[in-house]
Amino acid sequence: MRIKVLQTVYSFYQGGDSDVAKSEKELLYSIQKSYDLYFYLFLLGVEVCNYAESVINSKKQKFLATETDRNPNMKFVNNKFIAQFKENEAFITQVNGKKISWAANPELPKRIFNTLEKTDEYISYMAKPTSSYEEDKKIIAFMFENVIYDCDLLYQILEEQSVYWIDTVEFIIGMVLKTIERYKIGYDNSYPLVKMFKNDDDREFVIQLFRKTVARGDYYRKLISENTQNWDLERIAFFDILVLQTALAEVETFPEIPLKVTFNEYIELAKDYSTSKSSVFVNGVLDKAVSKLMSERKIKKIAEAPEKNEKNED
Repeated sequence: MRIKVLQTVYSFYQGGDSDVAKSEKELLYSIQKSYDLYFYLFLLGVEVCNYAESVINSKKQKFLATETDRNPNMKFVNNKFIAQFKENEAFITQVNGKKISWAANPELPKRIFNTLEKTDEYISYMAKPTSSYEEDKKIIAFMFENVIYDCDLLYQILEEQSVYWIDTVEFIIGMVLKTIERYKIGYDNSYPLVKMFKNDDDREFVIQLFRKTVARGDYYRKLISENTQNWDLERIAFFDILVLQTALAEVETFPEIPLKVTFNEYIELAKDYSTSKSSVFVNGVLDKAVSKLMSERKIKKIAEAPEKNEKNED
């Protein structure tokens, strides 16, 4: 969620558009698109298994089919986790409701399977006479983490389909892996999947964080400037300013979020999206600015106890 807010704040300033309401709608739409990608990627996993089955069926129909062709190893095709997951009601609803499909890109499941079947992990998995549910989950998780994650064709297709996907695909694959890890053999088709917002508070967090970041932008930039020794604000990386600006908005607006959580989140964002020295810079300036605000009693934290906040999983 913080990443999406930062991206929208960046677009707000870069585009020169002062329409906050329009940018807010864009923010919510970009979150919706990322949520759609979660289901697109799971459907891709299903399609890889479907492609593997089509290969087996094609070999069975060969005029000179071998014994192996006639009696193939069906372990991957009959993967217990995939069989269970594709019956999930939430998954079916999203796929049907959004008309999600990889039909226009049949080469992608093929590329992924052809890569997967050459890996030592897949060869070892297929060599065992039987497989457990956990082993079936493990090979699917391996496919997402090591094959799909590294598939250049996937990134090319996603970039062509939506400008909202290419910057979040790696994070969404992480959410897919978390879902796989949490799934259990006894879950029925009503098991709830990841929600776009955990609750109304999460949605409100995103909206209020964006609004406060831009509404008090001048004030936060002045505060940043006052706490950057020997640095001209114009010489600081633009994204670093936005990271600090958004972090200060969060500190000021959400007293229930511990400072440690906010610091860690924005330091990581600076590390991932800005320069090599940005995380150290953001940490130092944020520490000084927040200390100043607290000494002036302009912010007050409710508690510092929990190290993990519900909003931290974004």
